[in-house]
Amino acid sequence: MSKSPPIPFSTTLFVKDTCLCLHVQRAARALARQFDEALRPLDITNGQFSLMMSLNRPEPPSMSAVASLLAMDRTTLTAALKPLERRGLVEVFVDSTDRRLRRLRLTADGGRLLAEAVPIWKDAHEAVDRRLGEGGADRLRADLLALT
Repeated sequence: MSKSPPIPFSTTLFVKDTCLCLHVQRAARALARQFDEALRPLDITNGQFSLMMSLNRPEPPSMSAVASLLAMDRTTLTAALKPLERRGLVEVFVDSTDRRLRRLRLTADGGRLLAEAVPIWKDAHEAVDRRLGEGGADRLRADLLALT
């Protein structure tokens, strides 16, 4: 294998300053920490809040539908569900018409916890919106949706 020439430090600085992926990852981590901290009194993470919120619908969704909505693979979703199942907040069950499908639903306890979490989430979200300034949150959402 031939030796590659060293990359100049100026390239590292250029990537640090311009890489959209890096900036989105850093922002996502910072936001996640803020929402995790806000939801800590309920002993859930922002990821668990999003997962539970994705189950708050008239009909129990399939595993695939939830995985798609949350942009995760089924294996990751299964792992994310385990602690919520152990706490009795969600349940996974076999579809009554297609035994190959697994469906998900909030339990009564899960629904109560989610109802407690929503005002906390709203307060945390309003704080982020204020930091982004007038119209900033809408612009950011539109830009992020354009990338998905």
